[in-house]
Amino acid sequence: MSKVFKALTVAGSDSGGGAGIQADLKTFQELGVYGMSALTAVTAQNTLGVQGVYPLEAVAVAAQLDSVGTDLAPDAVKTGMLFSSGLIRVVADKVRQYGWTKLVVDPVMIAKGGSPLLQQEAVHALITSLLPLALVITPNIPEAEVLTGMTITSLAGREAAAKLIHTMGPQYVVLKGGHEEGTAHVTDLLYDGQAFAYLESPRIHTRHTHGTGCTYSAAVAAGFAKGQGIMEAVHTAKAFIQAAIEDSLNLGAGHGPTNHFAYQNRLRGVRP
Repeated sequence: MSKVFKALTVAGSDSGGGAGIQADLKTFQELGVYGMSALTAVTAQNTLGVQGVYPLEAVAVAAQLDSVGTDLAPDAVKTGMLFSSGLIRVVADKVRQYGWTKLVVDPVMIAKGGSPLLQQEAVHALITSLLPLALVITPNIPEAEVLTGMTITSLAGREAAAKLIHTMGPQYVVLKGGHEEGTAHVTDLLYDGQAFAYLESPRIHTRHTHGTGCTYSAAVAAGFAKGQGIMEAVHTAKAFIQAAIEDSLNLGAGHGPTNHFAYQNRLRGVRP
């Protein structure tokens, strides 16, 4: 029997199914990776917004990570919504304890509708406790602005921000360009501490983009779990999220979810 690749997501639950652990597990499954999860919070959420956030106690998060770490040994780990400095420190401690080196950090801070998903005091803990352990971090432009204190309005500004974030510890920085305005294409930057690679895709004008960051980072983690290098993992993640946005499910009255079926459907020659 061939090896079963495993990935662990440490994130919040999205009752609407578009983001958080639900998006992560769907992405793992679609990319041929067995998915596991440790919940940091439960949210009451749909395409119209976040109606409630209910964080778990640190001891509950630690117990979930121990359950996975002592028995199921993930090949890659990704973090999403961590909410507080206390939860961030618990996750960082467990990452070190179990030697999880293929760590993808998605610095989830704000929901698509604008609701905060990371407490202000937790940003420092994210930078000092978790980023030094990360193989890659995948911020969007607003998240990069919070991490660096910069105002980013150009490609040169994103490059400068990526270089600054790299000094915080991650081996690679993928700074996504979806929030850049007035461009016909979305350009994501990959920085390895020496040089930049640029991943470009056509911009899709749609409101159905809920969970794009979660899905992108989960796809990168799935690639790492399967033994892929950074370039292959990020290229696959880029193709996965592009298909998911283009082939919209058109669900909900607000910011609808992306289509996690789309990438594999395209490989099978099935288009909506």
